Amino acid sequence: MISTPRDVAVSPDTVAPAAALGRATIAKVAWRLLPFLLLLYIIAWIDRVNVGIAALTMNADIGLTDRSFSFGATLFFIAYAICEVPSNVVLAKVGARRWIARIMVTWGILSVAMLFVRGPVSFGVLRFLLGAAEAGFLPGIIYYLGHWFPSSERARAVSWFMLGIPLSGFVGNPLGGAILELNGVLGLTGWQWLFLLEGIPAVLLGFVVLFFLTDTPEEARWLSSEQRDWLSRTMHAEHAAAVQRHRIDLKSALLHPTVLVLCLILFACQLCSYGLQLWIPQIVKSMTGLSNFQTGLVAAIPYAAAAVGMVLIGRSSDRTGERLLHVAIPSAIAGFAFAASAFLVSPVLGIVALSLAAVGDIGTRGPFWALPTRFLTGSAAAGGIALINAMASLGGFVGPNVVGWVRAATGGFAGGLIFLGVMMLVGAAATLLLRNAPALAEK
Repeated sequence: MISTPRDVAVSPDTVAPAAALGRATIAKVAWRLLPFLLLLYIIAWIDRVNVGIAALTMNADIGLTDRSFSFGATLFFIAYAICEVPSNVVLAKVGARRWIARIMVTWGILSVAMLFVRGPVSFGVLRFLLGAAEAGFLPGIIYYLGHWFPSSERARAVSWFMLGIPLSGFVGNPLGGAILELNGVLGLTGWQWLFLLEGIPAVLLGFVVLFFLTDTPEEARWLSSEQRDWLSRTMHAEHAAAVQRHRIDLKSALLHPTVLVLCLILFACQLCSYGLQLWIPQIVKSMTGLSNFQTGLVAAIPYAAAAVGMVLIGRSSDRTGERLLHVAIPSAIAGFAFAASAFLVSPVLGIVALSLAAVGDIGTRGPFWALPTRFLTGSAAAGGIALINAMASLGGFVGPNVVGWVRAATGGFAGGLIFLGVMMLVGAAATLLLRNAPALAEK
């Protein structure tokens, strides 16, 4: 895991002063940035996928069918993909602090506005606008972390930040189920309370970002001058080495073969993540027949498992320095687990299979996001990372829609889960194609 203050208390007799300084600096950066960024990402994921819990009662209230729900919900990802690259290029120019604050305030306002939806059209329009508002948040943070954590620490740093994915499911599903019980309070339905109470924190935290985040190590007054100098030198040296080794500009990054394969890999992973996360409340409900609150609790189990798996996989990847197998093997496990869940009639075994699928799918993110910054820097990194995430966000459109369409056609989720499993195996195979890619060679 990321170094902690206790880890830093090493003997000067056994550790060179420069190494001790580096460990102390990274530990301080980790404690300062990662918990706050994790909180932001939890809020982001809750706001983008809380429609899954809301659908338990909202769909009937406003006349959404399975198909109109999945189509409207996933319009978020179309807007996200369109706006992703421009948003991240702007972030690289104006600084992460101001642009991330803007993103959060606008998406929070639109998330709250979801309580006013009255039918398929207003539902789809607001989901589209929400995607446009949030575009650039994830790749912006990945780009930002690339300026604060050396490559040897990056997979763990990204894994800790991206714990927001499983933790949003672990926290958001039970919380959403509980909020639905407010149905009728002050004349609002439970799902209206859900959008209201889960949208407000994004607006408030957007203003906190302006005062809390620091754009570059050189501006970090919360580090000592010695620590600032060490981190600045280290990061500038890494970026300069990457530029010298690969010489990739923004245009080249958007057309680079390795970037395009990375787009395919994350497309498959995100397709499955959203295919599960937007439908898991209804999958669990159909498997168990539990109440809304109980459904939320059970739906949180796969994400609790995924949170543990993500940290362990990221730690293993940084310890060994290996990235690709740490993506390919978990992806393959997820593929078989998704397929198995389609044939398990026992709710207990079904939840176990979905938990393995979530661990394998979500656990890939730390090692995966350590790959682009190995050969992309500056505007090329901002644009390349944004393109990868933009293409992946289209998976968020495809996955939930296919699950919804298959359910509408067959009356069940089995066919959709098999499709998710196949796509994870495609992602695993694509990852293995990169094992000899020159861009990913360290030297």
